[in-house]
Amino acid sequence: MGRMTVAELERIKTEHAERMAFTDKTYLLLCGGTGCHATGSLKVKDALLDALEQAELGATVDVIETGCNGFCAMGPILVVHPGDIFYQKLKVKDMAEVVQSHLVEGKPVERLLYKDPAAKKRIPVQSDIPFFAHQMPRALRNKGIIDPEQIDDYIARDGYRGAARALLELGPDDIIEEMKISGMRGRGGAGFPTGMKWAFAKASPSDLKYVLCNADEGDPGAFMDRSILEADPHAVLEGMVIAAKAIDAHKGYIYARTEYPLAIKRLDLAIRQATEYGLLGEDIFGSGFGFEIEIYQGAGAFVCGEETALMRSIEGRRGMPRPRPPFPAHKGLWEKPTILNNVETFANVPQIVRKGGAWYASVGTDTSKGTKVFAISGDVNNIGLVEVPMGTSLRSIIYDIGGGIPKKRKFKAVQLGGPSGGCVPEAHLDTPVDFEAIAKVGAIMGSGGVIVMDENTCMVDMARFFMDFIQEESCGKCTPCREGTRRQLQILEKICNGDGEPGDIDTLEALSDTIRETALCGLGQTGPNPVLSTLRYFRDEFEAHIHEKRCPAKRCVSLLSFEVDTEKCTKCGACYRACPVDAVEWKKKELARIDLEKCIQCMTCFDKCRFDAIY
Repeated sequence: MGRMTVAELERIKTEHAERMAFTDKTYLLLCGGTGCHATGSLKVKDALLDALEQAELGATVDVIETGCNGFCAMGPILVVHPGDIFYQKLKVKDMAEVVQSHLVEGKPVERLLYKDPAAKKRIPVQSDIPFFAHQMPRALRNKGIIDPEQIDDYIARDGYRGAARALLELGPDDIIEEMKISGMRGRGGAGFPTGMKWAFAKASPSDLKYVLCNADEGDPGAFMDRSILEADPHAVLEGMVIAAKAIDAHKGYIYARTEYPLAIKRLDLAIRQATEYGLLGEDIFGSGFGFEIEIYQGAGAFVCGEETALMRSIEGRRGMPRPRPPFPAHKGLWEKPTILNNVETFANVPQIVRKGGAWYASVGTDTSKGTKVFAISGDVNNIGLVEVPMGTSLRSIIYDIGGGIPKKRKFKAVQLGGPSGGCVPEAHLDTPVDFEAIAKVGAIMGSGGVIVMDENTCMVDMARFFMDFIQEESCGKCTPCREGTRRQLQILEKICNGDGEPGDIDTLEALSDTIRETALCGLGQTGPNPVLSTLRYFRDEFEAHIHEKRCPAKRCVSLLSFEVDTEKCTKCGACYRACPVDAVEWKKKELARIDLEKCIQCMTCFDKCRFDAIY
């Protein structure tokens, strides 16, 4: 294809209008994200195509493998249009029935529809399911709708219109002004105003400038960036083109984790397609402006999510942070002015430029505009990817969208902001999601990981888990982070093992203050957050471990011995069948008994007992 024009964008959109409206034929949208691939969606797709061929429906039915649908707990997922009928947890054997019953006979297969755990009824229409009904997709507007490997699908959804406006109608100052009006703050965690960052880079004189996209998503429980890249890679490319025009950069890099093979595959294809269409490369839209993008694969070091460490990694050096100032907007990649934003930030940019900053700022709070994408996981019914307006309460995210806590257990805490974030208890569940409100309760927004914990979670052990991650991922450059986190981990392990001493809590707090005040980069400075937030809200659990040698959540095995409650035991034998070392003695219609000499305290019997008879 030759040089892309606005007229050509309009032609492609018109040709694909019926496809994107799902009106001219039957469309089967099969989730093709990593989560659904892991649960067998590729085999389901093959079975679906075979069933369609046998039913001779190939000419009237179009199967589209989309990116991540978002409702990860329910994969593999299939959505049928017209009708927006949502099928979940599909298996190969289900496909013939779906084709025959739904497509041939016009009767949806009820047993495969979503069942709401609260209402205890089947909900056939996707948009009526609470998980979707309470969301506002903006960065995720194309998820589960387009084929991420077809650029025409993206263009048909107004793709590259923002880039056309930026390159043909707006000057760099106009673009930056729209970003300032939008109030967009970086979605990578720090929340720095995007327009201000771009203005600093634009004002820095240099013969070379760079635009970088941070796709090095390393937080446990975080999969926002991966899902956007898998579902809508062109949105990120378009956002980078607009940013490049704003600061007069002609080279960009996407720093992606090598553990994201599907995202990298689709991103690489998107770059090749955009280059072929003339949307990357020289003289884009005949504007005289050119921009190229290259993927750089990181080796999985968490610290390379920090901007200066990421830049050193691209330069071929060890990924270690450097002191700031100078800031990257003045001296970044190869000492040239550089802007770095994450995937979600860039995915929002095309809509801001196309619709205007005021449109974006129309939702959110006074200080946190727009929407935010979260990956919700842990002890919650609806695990998946959600996007809500800033200001939405944590309670709404966990209960209205997340569906609450499974197995009728009680909520205990939610970890926000990744390993260097903080735990928020039930008393603060009505906290609105914005940068300042979250900070006030001892957590951080971070990139958007939300890990829900129920009453069976030991908060001392949770602090130990996150501190183990932080200590392992410390680059080792500065002493406070390298040695301070190691010492905190040692103390937490000692407490969990029943060897805690009365002064340990004071030592943890003192170490936390020192690390926060003297560590070189954000990883070290926020590293003590899991310790401080759990001490702030769950100090009594630390004290029980230290003074009473007791784990209230019954999780720290060194503080436990296992016995059967004879009044609660139903003689079902589930503990006997689950024990890996034959430590449980049981016969049919008799009470179980645990041989403490054989017991290895693996928690299996405790987890398998549905009657709380193991204590």
